[in-house]
Amino acid sequence: MEILLKIISFVLLVSLIIFPILVLKQLQKRKTKNIFIPYLMISLIITFILILIIAWWTNFSNKLLLSHLGYDFEAMNDIQRFQDVASENLDTVKKLRISTMGIGWPLKAFMFYPFYFPYLLIVSFGSSFLTRIKQKSN
Repeated sequence: MEILLKIISFVLLVSLIIFPILVLKQLQKRKTKNIFIPYLMISLIITFILILIIAWWTNFSNKLLLSHLGYDFEAMNDIQRFQDVASENLDTVKKLRISTMGIGWPLKAFMFYPFYFPYLLIVSFGSSFLTRIKQKSN
C-alpha cells in the first residue's frame, strides 16, 4: 500500500516538473512569434491545478495510510484511536498523524506556488537561451 501511494506521489511530482517543458515544446512547434505569454498563462493554470492535486493527494494518502494501519479517526480519545494499531506501526502512525495536523492542504498549495513559479520562468528563459545558441551555431 505504501509503495503504491509513493509511486502515485512520484508520478505527480514528475508531471509537475515535466509539464512546463512539454507546453513550451508544443508552443514552439506551432512557431508562434511571442510564446512567452501563452506559455505563462497555460503553465500557470495547469501547474496550479497540479499543485492543488498534489497537496490534496498528500493529505488524502496520509489519511488512507493511517486508516490502513488501524488508526481510528472517530474515536473519542488517544487510547481508542491507537487501539487497533500494531505495535510495530505505532511510530509510523504517530508521525503520519502529526503530519496531517496544522494548516490544511489548500493553504499548503497556495504557499508552495510562489516557490514553484520561478521554475516556469527558468524553463522559459532557458529554452530561449538554448534556441539562440543553436541559431548562432547554425
